[in-house]
Amino acid sequence: MSKKTAKRTSAPEKDIAEDTEVPTKPAAEEALVPVVVAGAKRQAARLNDLFGRFEEQLTGSYKATYGIAVTRIVLAITGIGLLLTNFRARHYVFGVGGAWRGELAEPVSDFPQIWLFSLFHRLLPHPGLFTTAYILLGIIAVLVLLGWRTRIVLPIYLVLWVSFIETNDAVGDQGDNAYRMFLLAMLFTNSSMRWSLDARRREKRGNKPSWLEKRAPWVLITAHNLALVVLAFQVCAIYVSGGLYKAGGDAWKYGFAIYNPLQTAHFGTWPVLSDLLTAWGPLVVALTWGSLLFQIAFPFLLFNRATRIIALLGILSFHCAIGLLMGLPWFSLTMIAVDAIFIRDRSYRRLERMVHLARRSWR
Repeated sequence: MSKKTAKRTSAPEKDIAEDTEVPTKPAAEEALVPVVVAGAKRQAARLNDLFGRFEEQLTGSYKATYGIAVTRIVLAITGIGLLLTNFRARHYVFGVGGAWRGELAEPVSDFPQIWLFSLFHRLLPHPGLFTTAYILLGIIAVLVLLGWRTRIVLPIYLVLWVSFIETNDAVGDQGDNAYRMFLLAMLFTNSSMRWSLDARRREKRGNKPSWLEKRAPWVLITAHNLALVVLAFQVCAIYVSGGLYKAGGDAWKYGFAIYNPLQTAHFGTWPVLSDLLTAWGPLVVALTWGSLLFQIAFPFLLFNRATRIIALLGILSFHCAIGLLMGLPWFSLTMIAVDAIFIRDRSYRRLERMVHLARRSWR
């Protein structure tokens, strides 16, 4: 082939090569820009939607209004029960009769040294005044139970309760610590929104909002919902940490942990029931491992309605057994009180309607 023929045939090939040339790097990047921008916009829209739903959940409306009312009522019953059961021994357990412990001269707890929480400690040398304050604390607990002026009464109850319970550090337990932590979180909730005298008074006035509710309702709603989160986290942390701590012990590992306390004079308050419950080995193992698993798995079981029902029934049985068989009713009631916030409002409304129907049928 001659050079001229080669030149003639190479020209069309050059044109074809130019027509099918791959885009340069800048051109490819420019083509990807709309795709990247569209993807970023979709992600931003999703994040914005997620944030909007989160904001609505947090600031849109009060959550667990019935559950927190049950928490208020049960915590008040717990305080009243502890005060009544210790009334005859109040001077020996909490008052001047226990001066031999050294609490009167040098209190173990730091609370009596704080002015706000020092009332009962200052009244220890005066039995009459101590009894008066003791009865006053019981009356305030009744007001909390009824939900009367809760925004004012509940902080007073918290201060007086801490002042009272810290007069004898030796008789306190983890239930007392949980009790005051729960009360502290409840200060930020609207716990009298349901089943209270405050709610009845608001209904008579046509549910007129207060000054703050008119100006910034989201402040009260956010504080209420965040306090619920704190309560839920605290109770879940107690269950999980307690379960993980127990799992490291041989008694729980080999399945005989509940046998030991039920066979002691201190915790075996019902010897016949204790013997009946611990007579069969496999049942002891099942109860031991079952209670351990319920504690550790409790937070994870709350995410689904079916498993939530199982978790709440299981933990309720767990605390009832502790309160009855081990003689720790006030600790059990304290934990049951906060577990009530995990039940949805619609379930409480259904229960309320059933109670109303039952009352009508009896009339």
